[in-house]
Amino acid sequence: MKLDGVSQIKELKFDIPNRMLEVVHEGDSEPIESSIDDLSFDSTRLQTTEFEWTGTADQGIQRKALWIILIINFAMFVVEITTGFISNSMGLVADSIDMLADSLVYGLSLYAVGSHLARKKSIAKISGYFQLSLAVLGFVEVIRRFLGAGDLPVFQTMIVISLIALAGNLASLLILQRAKTDEVHMKASMIFTSNDIVANLGVILAGVIVFYTNSKIPDLAIGAMVFFLVARGAFRILKLAK
Repeated sequence: MKLDGVSQIKELKFDIPNRMLEVVHEGDSEPIESSIDDLSFDSTRLQTTEFEWTGTADQGIQRKALWIILIINFAMFVVEITTGFISNSMGLVADSIDMLADSLVYGLSLYAVGSHLARKKSIAKISGYFQLSLAVLGFVEVIRRFLGAGDLPVFQTMIVISLIALAGNLASLLILQRAKTDEVHMKASMIFTSNDIVANLGVILAGVIVFYTNSKIPDLAIGAMVFFLVARGAFRILKLAK
């Protein structure tokens, strides 16, 4: 976002794990480096190389991939929140909210493909506040059930539905990997999906513990953890949207 609108920039290639950014640009690099320095990331220019630029990655491929995983995530949100309330599982309800939050992130990513900064920030703020509101409501429900409300969750439903959600997230991750792009919004989508896989495994584990202990505490614990992740994601989105 900081570099959005810098006319000489042609393409940005992010390597998130290694904290590296490749900037394809024309002309002097000083305005670009100055903008990056303003972020106080302790950045250092490693090298500059001249080459003939042939264009950015195929945006059509990105859009197709993001639409498919958006549909997968929203469908799983509907399935998980419905079965979560039916089976009294806060773990499934929390994971469904996480799926909805991811759908919002993928929607933002779709807007990021070729969009301008003002629209990205506006939509980010709306989704961030919405996501935070859902997380707060989730925490309230977890506390209410911890204090005695609600019955023991149906562990069979927890495990089966989480396995289906896990399959959906693995499919989404495979689709993103096949897109073969280094653009930051696509890399971020892969990180969110990887985190979802961990959450799915957590709900499955909670279901197994519920079976052995005959207690709803493991389900409430995993629900609270997932709601915390949703809230943290919301704060990060709101920070980016400032």
